[in-house]
Amino acid sequence: MENIIASLPATQYFTTGDGVRIAYELEGETGNPVLVLSNSIATDYHMWDVQMPAFTRFFQVLRFDTRGNGASGAPAGDYSINRMALDVIELLDHLGIEKAHFLGLSLGGFIGQYLAIHTPERIDKLVLANTSSYLGPQAYFNKQIKSLQEGATMDGFADMFIHNWFPAAMISNGDSRVAPFRDMVLNTPPLGLAGSFAAVRDGDLRKTAALIPHATLIIGGQYDTVTLPEHSELLAATIVNSSLTILPVVHLSNIESSERFNELVIDFLQD
Repeated sequence: MENIIASLPATQYFTTGDGVRIAYELEGETGNPVLVLSNSIATDYHMWDVQMPAFTRFFQVLRFDTRGNGASGAPAGDYSINRMALDVIELLDHLGIEKAHFLGLSLGGFIGQYLAIHTPERIDKLVLANTSSYLGPQAYFNKQIKSLQEGATMDGFADMFIHNWFPAAMISNGDSRVAPFRDMVLNTPPLGLAGSFAAVRDGDLRKTAALIPHATLIIGGQYDTVTLPEHSELLAATIVNSSLTILPVVHLSNIESSERFNELVIDFLQD
């Protein structure tokens, strides 16, 4: 199978086997290696906007909204990393893409690990940014899910995520990079956020991550309070063919240190 779909520079949609509509965008020169970008929880694919000018110089970039997030469908019930990974495989099949590099940040990193473990033939090189092979405790996620099921507004979640994602100085100084992410959280369907919390709650790849055969770049955040630096170090110790870089950032390393992030990713994928 060859990459047969030309660049599509606007939002497109396809429907998964279980009936969920997934929003995606394919941008860049046809014939370049494909790079798939996978998002953090409670964001949409525009979280990668700052990367696009650099990445599309070298890659055909496929980015999408994870089920339950952004403009993709948000079915009721618990989601799983397994089903989220299958969404990616079905999207690649829909576009006629046999193999691609994969860059996942946070929740996207869980998806990337699962794909590399269970469908290694579909992944070329792997980048795992600000992610983990396990996040607990389960009680924390159950509490968040319960509050969403009981009608909690997204405002409180927006405050929580913003303070988890960015340094205090960026928030207090009104940095223009922060506001779009608050809007992304506010636009996340509550059912989708609850389902996504369940996927993270139930995802435990600590043992199976050792099966990842791919060349893997791991990017961590020195000040990340969600996916701690120790989580990145554990991934690097588990995945045999991996390298680790810890940046002086909080959680959204692609935003807070975009130039260095872009450089690391491009150099790794082109090496």
